[in-house]
Amino acid sequence: MTKPSLPDLLHAAVTAVGGTERPGQVSMAEAVAEAIDNNSHLLVQAGTGTGKSLGYLVPALAHGERVVVATATLALQRQLVERDLPRTVEALHPQLRRRPEFAMLKGRSNYLCLHRLHEGVPQEEEDGLFDQFEAAAPTSKLGQDLLRMRDWADETETGDRDDLTPGVSDRAWAQVSVSSRECLGATKCAYGAECFAEAARERAKLADVVVTNHALLAIDAIEGAPVLPQHEVLIVDEAHELVSRVTGVATGELTPGQVNRAVRRAAKLVNEKAADALQTAAETFERLMELALPGRVEEIPEDLGYGLMSLRDASRTVISALGSTRDKSVQDEDAVRKQALASVESIHDVAERITNGSEYDVVWFERHDRFGASLRVAPLSVSGLLREKLFAERSVVLTSATLKLGGDFNGVGASLGLGPEGSAGSGASAGSADEADGGAADVSSPVWKGLDVGSPFDYPKQGILYVAKHLSAPGREGSRSDMLDELTELIEAAGGRTLGLFSSMRAAQAAAEELRGRLDMPILLQGEETLGELIKTFAADPRTCLFGTLSLWQGVDVPGTSCQLVIMDRIPFPRPDDPLMSARQKAVEEHGGNGFMAVAATHAALLMAQGAGRLVRASGDRGVVAVLDPRLATARYGSYLRASLPDFWFTADRNQVRRSLAAIDAMAKAEET
Repeated sequence: MTKPSLPDLLHAAVTAVGGTERPGQVSMAEAVAEAIDNNSHLLVQAGTGTGKSLGYLVPALAHGERVVVATATLALQRQLVERDLPRTVEALHPQLRRRPEFAMLKGRSNYLCLHRLHEGVPQEEEDGLFDQFEAAAPTSKLGQDLLRMRDWADETETGDRDDLTPGVSDRAWAQVSVSSRECLGATKCAYGAECFAEAARERAKLADVVVTNHALLAIDAIEGAPVLPQHEVLIVDEAHELVSRVTGVATGELTPGQVNRAVRRAAKLVNEKAADALQTAAETFERLMELALPGRVEEIPEDLGYGLMSLRDASRTVISALGSTRDKSVQDEDAVRKQALASVESIHDVAERITNGSEYDVVWFERHDRFGASLRVAPLSVSGLLREKLFAERSVVLTSATLKLGGDFNGVGASLGLGPEGSAGSGASAGSADEADGGAADVSSPVWKGLDVGSPFDYPKQGILYVAKHLSAPGREGSRSDMLDELTELIEAAGGRTLGLFSSMRAAQAAAEELRGRLDMPILLQGEETLGELIKTFAADPRTCLFGTLSLWQGVDVPGTSCQLVIMDRIPFPRPDDPLMSARQKAVEEHGGNGFMAVAATHAALLMAQGAGRLVRASGDRGVVAVLDPRLATARYGSYLRASLPDFWFTADRNQVRRSLAAIDAMAKAEET
């Protein structure tokens, strides 16, 4: 039997999902097939509307080996598992003569734990005076959520938190879920045979396509204990998010609350001497944290070093003692011990990591108004880790609408541990800080290829990039009254229809407050309602504006006339006092590179490209991206940032942009009526 051709398979799949075949999608599918066949690596930039999901799913399914697809957002995971994969599998079945299986796999804490649901949360001295279902009065929100989850447990097939609608708070979910460290293990648990997390892992072992998230992919790579089944091909969608998600997984944290919880959990399970030592260390740590000032800790002060060593040693003693002591008053001892062990091990590991003082780690204090002080540690870079763990033993395809920054793929490639495109030299290069993360400089970098398949949209005709050159440059703090005047005039000209992307929550709040007094149109603000509700309201009423910060730069998909003006208040460089970004910048400079361009400008370019991508989501969309920061037109790095954005028609003429917005508004009103 002849092997079905890729164009025929792609055509069948696109027809099945009710889409339209795009030239870029065909180019992408061919390049993905080639990378898989050659066991090589590919970075693909595929603009909005390309149909990139099918561009990688069809060649992956046709290849026949197991594929892992990792995404950053829940929305895309749902789209793949509930829409794209079922339809594509059915469409390809007649030609492939097989029906590939697919499954979703997430971290254990995403699944309902039947043991915790039925046996309750292990009790703690201060707040464990009752069964959680009796404790949370049925009239309270928490009580209602817990009762609803108990009913849901009898109906759900997956136990996946994301299948529970409406959702519940993190606090409620914590009552019915466990981390992998807290899990008793299927063989020791009375509910092991029915466990939702174990069932998901078993389904993944049998599947041809496993859909997961970046966090689980990072855990699989970092912790050395395989969570994902063996696979020959890895596809990373929304790949612009990968480095920050991996950094998040590799970041450790210590807070007084976390340490005190560990003390309470362990106290009944160890001898008095071990418990007292941990209590004393916890009290010392809490006193130190009360005096902590936010910022990077380049050299560990003597008192902090002593406090961390005490925590580490006391934790180690408790971990050893946990295995032997028994207390007759403790119910469900295995679960209580497992939870205590997980808490104390986490304290030990972070305290030891900071005490050891690796030159490849960055340590800093943070202070949060609500949660108090925390001590954090993160890798200076994850590029060496990614190069070693991700690219070594399989073909990897990374795709996103924004991977090409400043006109090429090398910036993103460097952050992933890859050398310049097409080269097989050292993965470490000046400008990437790769040597600064513990990745050996002599490790050969995998060969890779970059491909930009473009977009089906006609950006120069559909969009305008306007830079407000006449405004004052934004400073560190303080009001920008000229920016607020400009913002008001642009929104008036657009008739609402505005997505405001701000570099900080404080700036978004100040703008919303000011403009609610000036404009007779609804201004929604992130945080005043759930993000889903805000986007729904924004999309439903064209006169409405939505203001917010980071998650809006990447998470909003509102095609049509409700979003015709996207405003960025300033270039989103990292804050100068961001300890991790500052350390990364300094490390690049120490290796002879340009720290500002490699770290700050790359960070800003990625966010701006994502933000500008909110404007044109369909072939009929029209509008303006307005950047209220003159530096985009006047600074030397401005051309690099503009080259990272869609190819909109460019202007700095304020009168021209107001006329254009008014015309777009008039056309939209005509369409709406």
